[in-house]
Amino acid sequence: MPTGITPPHRPRLDSVRVVLRSRRLVRCLILALAAACLPGITVASAAGADAGIPNRVPKTQELALLLTTHSAHRAPEAESRQVSLLAARRPITGEQTTVPVVGHATGKGGIQWLDVMLPGRPDGSTGWIAQNGTRKLFTGWRIIVDLAARRVSVYSDGRTARTFQAVVGKPSTPTPTGQFFVEETVQMEPGAAGGPFALALSARSNVLQEFEGGPGQIGIHGRDELGGTLGTAASHGCIRLATASIDWLADRVGPGTPVTIYGG
Repeated sequence: MPTGITPPHRPRLDSVRVVLRSRRLVRCLILALAAACLPGITVASAAGADAGIPNRVPKTQELALLLTTHSAHRAPEAESRQVSLLAARRPITGEQTTVPVVGHATGKGGIQWLDVMLPGRPDGSTGWIAQNGTRKLFTGWRIIVDLAARRVSVYSDGRTARTFQAVVGKPSTPTPTGQFFVEETVQMEPGAAGGPFALALSARSNVLQEFEGGPGQIGIHGRDELGGTLGTAASHGCIRLATASIDWLADRVGPGTPVTIYGG
């Protein structure tokens, strides 16, 4: 099985800056990703577990790049209950699915299994997938979001690379806390809300369960057509950065990058 080490994981611009081909796709992205950030949406009460900030940021994180679609199971055995189906490619950009690996096991017949983080609800879910049909990668990048400080810290090889002020979710529509990862990186069309770039996260809003077919996916993105004062809690769940900040981030972190969100 081929392996590759990329310390730190630094995707090329031409592989992560995928331009959406039509305004309809841009609208779908906004509904699916930034629904949690747009005004005028009916909301309910929310609850989220505080992830807490790690005492030490790991230098690297093992990732699994999917070469084929995988069934995720509750236990490391094919007979155990399927908890999710992981497609080989992401729905918005078509990028290959890349997920953080949090455990290993050897099953019946010597089959190697990976315990991986899963996108979607419930937030923070994990599941076991067969190692066969995956490629091992490593990333040195990690994002930690402090909701109380309205701050996004970016780490490379365990060291602070950049710190950005952000707009986070307001109390009635809070940004969910926990352990997540970047699903895909999207370059928005000019004038699209949330542009110029969006990091679509594995997190989903605890408040916005659905909006016009979108799953209330949480993202880290720009402020185009949305505004918001940096350092405030004013969004409907997403995390907004200044244009220069999201440009810098989208140029460096790729799918599978771990994201910790805590505080509030």
